[in-house]
Amino acid sequence: MGTRMNERESFSDLFCEQQTHLAERELYSFVAAVTEMYGPQQARLSADDWLDEADLMDSPPRSDIRDWRSVTIAAWARLASRVNAMAASANVSQNFDG
Repeated sequence: MGTRMNERESFSDLFCEQQTHLAERELYSFVAAVTEMYGPQQARLSADDWLDEADLMDSPPRSDIRDWRSVTIAAWARLASRVNAMAASANVSQNFDG
């Protein structure tokens, strides 16, 4: 019985390790793309957004299905909203300054 429990724990540990690796890779790629397109300040904010979205994910942490791409898409949506709001604010400022 002890062997079966150890196998189950080993499988669970391996699965968690794989999910962590996938999440880290997805987050790294996302942050790299945001840094390239919008700079390091937006990348830091977007990394926080990504982590927030990961926390909001419907599936439980040990679920077989963790869709990290959907986390990235949600974080991109937050970034787009933030960038659009900044652009709109800049346009309003230019209209009043000019």
